Order: sequence, then C-alpha cells, then structure tokens
Amino acid sequence: MEKVGSYEFLAEPFHCDFSGRLFMGHLGNHMLNAADFHSSARGFGMKYLMTIHRSWVLSRLAIEMTEMPLQYDKFRVETWVESAMRFFTSRNFAVVGQESTGNGQKPKVYGYGRSIWAMIDTESRQPTDIFAIDNGSINNWIVTDKECPIAKGGRVKMSDEAKLVRTIDTYYNDVDINGHINSVKYIEHVLDLWPLDWYREYAIKRFEIAYVAEAHAGDRLSFYLEQSESEKSVGEANIRIVRTDGTECCRCKVTYI
Repeated sequence: MEKVGSYEFLAEPFHCDFSGRLFMGHLGNHMLNAADFHSSARGFGMKYLMTIHRSWVLSRLAIEMTEMPLQYDKFRVETWVESAMRFFTSRNFAVVGQESTGNGQKPKVYGYGRSIWAMIDTESRQPTDIFAIDNGSINNWIVTDKECPIAKGGRVKMSDEAKLVRTIDTYYNDVDINGHINSVKYIEHVLDLWPLDWYREYAIKRFEIAYVAEAHAGDRLSFYLEQSESEKSVGEANIRIVRTDGTECCRCKVTYI
C-alpha cells in the first residue's frame, strides 16, 4: 500500500456557492474524509480507535488555494503523514485535478492543506499516546520527501480591541461523532460573517484555524473580529470564537484578495 493516499471527489452543484465554486467548508470536509480513509486503511482510523475508546481530534488546519474547483469538476485529495510525535501528528493535503490543453490534459494543483491532529481518550477527553497504537505503526507511513509548499499555521494574534460581531446558537447539525461542535462548522460560521456582496469582490486565499477548547450543542458562540487590508489589496481578518461560559474555543485567520 502506498504511503500517500489519493481519493477522488466531485464538486457537486449543491456543494458550490453562487459563483459555481466549491465551498471552503465542503473542501475541508473532503480533506477530513481523505484523512479518515487514509488512516482507516492503514490501521489507525476512527472506526478502530472508537473500539478502544480513542479518537482523532483536529487541532489545527490551514488551507491555501490558488483556485477552488468549479461545479462538476472531478478532483483528488492526496494526503500523507508528515511527522508524528507522542501526542500530535501532522498531516498534509494536496488538491489536484486536470486541465485541458491543446494536447489533451495535464495535472493541475488547486491548492494545499496542512493539519495537526491529537489522539484523545474518549472517556477522559485527555491526549493519549499515539505510539501506543499497534506498537507505533504510524511511523511506517511517514512521508518526508513529498512537498507541501504552504506555510504552517501560526499563532493568531489578537488584541483586546477585537469587536464582537455576531453571537449564534448551536444545534443538532453542528455536532459531530465526538459529541462536540464539528470542526468544519466553525469554518462555515466564520465565513458567514461577511455578506454575499463581499464575496463578489474578494476571494479567500488562505484559511487557518486553531482549536483550543470544545463547545457542545446548546452553547452560544460569540465571534470577535479584527480586520485589516494592505496597500496591495490583500486583506487579513483574525477571529476569536468564545463559548457561553467565556472559554475561547478557537482562533482563525482569513487571508483574502
């Protein structure tokens, strides 16, 4: 079995926005699905981990795109493990398709992703030793010679001047198999902070999210925003999401052009 997994997806019309391009949230879902397919086939996936009261939890995700797939585009998400430590592992992604040329078709790279995962005990909710699974077999799948040419996610710095711009309730559709608010739902809620007309003028270049604490159904999520634009018309927005009891759940950085 190859160390790098490759999984085909389709940009279905109802997964695309008004411009006919795939929603960032759905692309995030495809990446997480690819991660699960890859890990499951190699013996350390969610289905097996749940039988021993373990689970993968996404800690960080950065997605950087040159362009998004158009509706009906077929594309592949390639994924591989870049490194593993006792409590965290890094996993990369490449979103690859085909483009037509005068001589047929050639490979086309839409963009890349980087992620950090922790393994937790589902009963204590505490990090647990990744190398305890099948005598550290994850080490057999580490790839060190495949390029992922985007920057790693960094610390999202925010001041006390960030403005509260929205507070939302959470419901059934926000909750995933781990019993907390789904990782991708945060992405969707953040990108809903801007109106439709904003997206007619700007395109998301990069999305970063770092998860800090869990939120659950019934929690209210408050979104604090700091936004700036450079002279080169590249904008950056930093967002902090806080749950009902005042605990910070995650921080995001959105870069747009």
